[in-house]
Amino acid sequence: MLVKVNGEEVNLPDGSTIKDAIDATGAPYQDGCVLGIIRGKEEVERHVDKYKLKTNRGSIIIELISGGPENLIKTWKTRYKDFENRRVRWTTSKEAAIGPIKTELEPTHDEFEYERWDVILSLSGFTAEATHLVLSKDKHQAVYGAPRENRGVFAQVVGGKKTIMNLTDEDTIKEVKPVLERKSIVKSAAITNLDTEISPGNEIFTYTMVKASDKSPQSVEHFFALSEPEKMKIDYESDSFVGFYALQGLETPPEFIDQRKRGTVTLRNKGKGVGRVYIYREDRVSIPSHSLVGKVHKGMELLDIAENGDYVTFKTEPQRIMALSLTQKDAQELLSQYGIEQVREGLQDDQAIIVLQEPKFTMDMLGQKKVNTVGIHEDELIHIDLNQKTPKSSWYFKKITGLLDSPVGSLKVHFAFPGMKVMMFEGSSKESRGLIPENTPKGKVNAGEIGLTNMSRRHIGMLGVRFEDNDEFGPTGEPFEGTNIIGKIVKGIENLEKFKEGETVYVTTKKP
Repeated sequence: MLVKVNGEEVNLPDGSTIKDAIDATGAPYQDGCVLGIIRGKEEVERHVDKYKLKTNRGSIIIELISGGPENLIKTWKTRYKDFENRRVRWTTSKEAAIGPIKTELEPTHDEFEYERWDVILSLSGFTAEATHLVLSKDKHQAVYGAPRENRGVFAQVVGGKKTIMNLTDEDTIKEVKPVLERKSIVKSAAITNLDTEISPGNEIFTYTMVKASDKSPQSVEHFFALSEPEKMKIDYESDSFVGFYALQGLETPPEFIDQRKRGTVTLRNKGKGVGRVYIYREDRVSIPSHSLVGKVHKGMELLDIAENGDYVTFKTEPQRIMALSLTQKDAQELLSQYGIEQVREGLQDDQAIIVLQEPKFTMDMLGQKKVNTVGIHEDELIHIDLNQKTPKSSWYFKKITGLLDSPVGSLKVHFAFPGMKVMMFEGSSKESRGLIPENTPKGKVNAGEIGLTNMSRRHIGMLGVRFEDNDEFGPTGEPFEGTNIIGKIVKGIENLEKFKEGETVYVTTKKP
């Protein structure tokens, strides 16, 4: 049987499942993500009510009348392609006519009254062999030989009205196609069971592809970080958009602002909900608080079907280029694949671990074709395991270190005194608000545990680590009730004591 997987046709044996289709095509898919099945083109087009007529002067959008004459609607849906490559037959101050094509409609000799922007099927010469599409420019009366059903009116012009006013008999309709909106797709199925059996003509969507804009490099990098496991959870959905909020609170500066058309991806750059990513199911006007990330290139149908709480497989074009946490040698091999020159700084040995890259963002790297990579000795990178019991404190830690959107972060040493067996790091008064007590220690604090001062104490947000057990005070010198234990150092603690006040410590949560 013939089916489509992400737009590509494939022949499969009868009785095949979605899993069989994925295996046969190698389609991108992450476990636990939602998939979409559309029951074929005919099923989709049954629910389409808008069509785009592309002319050499611009595009025209018509919308079928809700509950309109069944005979006229059926004729349009089965014959709309026949109007492609047809000339504008005539224009007047009242109308523009396109055609002719052949239909099976029944003409009348009656005169009818028409409103501005009515769309009419006209039977010139009172014969179905000369059926024209008439676009009404103004209120008027006419004898079009139109069928009696609703005077031949089956649609209204909803877009491209200026284009209609400029049409002449020298112009041509180049293409006519359905405008797919979410309501055209929702009758299809969103499923997660890979053993679901498929049928001939089914269209299967396993992932969504986003093409990134080179005009918003920092916003694009935010999206890369959000989608880096190649899947994202839908945190909100409506008829107009789906929202992804996992990095809400992570600020980026305003970048390129553009129209939010269907399939557009934006990042909220200020105000309530800063850091949220949106993908639009319907057109919306542009606003300064939304930077353009890119546009959906494939798989918009999957986002039409998916619901709140679903995980969706994502791919990006280009993919994120990230040298941080790689060795200098591995980074060289990665960058060379994109034709990017590497300039090694800091420790330049092949096995040095990269903790800084400049430029920081993928789109800038691709544009400049040159990246400076700063290396340190492997033992100087501090590996941390964050505690799942401290969601607010862990978020704070990852945000101020940069670990929310990067594999390597940094801390500045605030206090380090030889023999004290404790080290403290600078926090952020702005970000530390709302750090409630979480996972406060009981009995003692173990060496290597990282803690912060919670909102019950004056120095809220201060971070620290102890190099030996203590049964009285936390890593920031506060009593246990003022301390949140957020994790522990699993590698590199023996080198941490060497750092001095004012120096930068590089940290990662990647497994050593």
